[in-house]
Amino acid sequence: MMRIIMIISNLIIPLTFAAILIYGYFKKVDLYDEFIEGAKDGMQTVVGIMPTLVGLMVAVGILRASGALDIFSEFISPITTRLGYPKEAVPLTFMRLVSSSASTGLLLDLFAKYGPDSYLGRFISIMMSCTETVFYTMSVYFMSVKITKTRYTLYGALLANLAGIVASLTLTNLLYR
Repeated sequence: MMRIIMIISNLIIPLTFAAILIYGYFKKVDLYDEFIEGAKDGMQTVVGIMPTLVGLMVAVGILRASGALDIFSEFISPITTRLGYPKEAVPLTFMRLVSSSASTGLLLDLFAKYGPDSYLGRFISIMMSCTETVFYTMSVYFMSVKITKTRYTLYGALLANLAGIVASLTLTNLLYR
């Protein structure tokens, strides 16, 4: 069974690509021109969202370099300790909301210091899988289609992230303590 899944997994992208080519051929679509038009639209989208991405990257760099996240995690550590939440994970938790690459960098720093098989390593691994880069995702997707009124999206996304964090902590405590 696993072999069949591996074969399907290896063939899914080439088969999809072939299906698009065959469909375009039978519909008499100039696939090259359509590809070029799509690439132009994609480049316009990139140019449109570039200022937002640069702003997010600068903010992440400032937060990491200034030590503000470490100061904040020390400040709230009495609360996190009572909840059983590792204070070392607090900077990663907040960085995860903004940047996947910056949070991965913090994750690797924590792995180097505590080990991936430690309680903290297992918790942050599960947490990274259960959470999303809310602000990055919202800015990229909403800016690309020019949505300015997000209504309840931010609240829902933050609530979903909180649920992921609670689930991660619960799973880690159930499985590894």
